[in-house]
Amino acid sequence: MHDHAHSHTPVSGQLNRAFLIGIGLNLLFVTVEAAAGVATGSLALLSDAGHNLSDVASLGLSMVAFRLARIPPSSRYTYGYRKSTILISLLNAVILLVAVGAIGYEAFRRLRHPVPLQGGTVAIVAGVGIVVNTVSALLFLKDKDKDLNVKGAYLHLVADALVSLGTVVAGLIILYAHWYWIDAVVSLAVMVVIVISTWGS
Repeated sequence: MHDHAHSHTPVSGQLNRAFLIGIGLNLLFVTVEAAAGVATGSLALLSDAGHNLSDVASLGLSMVAFRLARIPPSSRYTYGYRKSTILISLLNAVILLVAVGAIGYEAFRRLRHPVPLQGGTVAIVAGVGIVVNTVSALLFLKDKDKDLNVKGAYLHLVADALVSLGTVVAGLIILYAHWYWIDAVVSLAVMVVIVISTWGS
């Protein structure tokens, strides 16, 4: 029992740092993206900032679940707190689907009423989002199959990298072709990818 308990200590410490770094990176990016959205008047950036803010909540919930799962069983809680990982993983999925619903609503609205955007700024800021989400996801890559909530955090970040990629593509098309409606089309395509990946997890 003594050796078994110590075998988890390095992994727990490493994942705890991964969660803290991921939360910090995403909070910083949300701040930058929201500021860029306000400065340019871009609803796309403001919406994506709100979506990335769900990353922070998701990572925070996953970190809490990860810690609770490692509290040893007691006479009252003979199974410990391991059920919390399943419940919080479900909550993470719900958060992601709510974010997808917001993307879908905005996409359909923009199909009817396209909003002029500064394509270059949108593409650059969204490109930073790809880097932030990819780096954050890589923090959990090695351990994603060892814990349900670590896997949930990883999939959430990968999905958001795809969202940012779609926004980059839309920004470039808007920049060169001025097809403002393409933002809504790309958003709907990314929404389908996210729903499929969430359902599969």
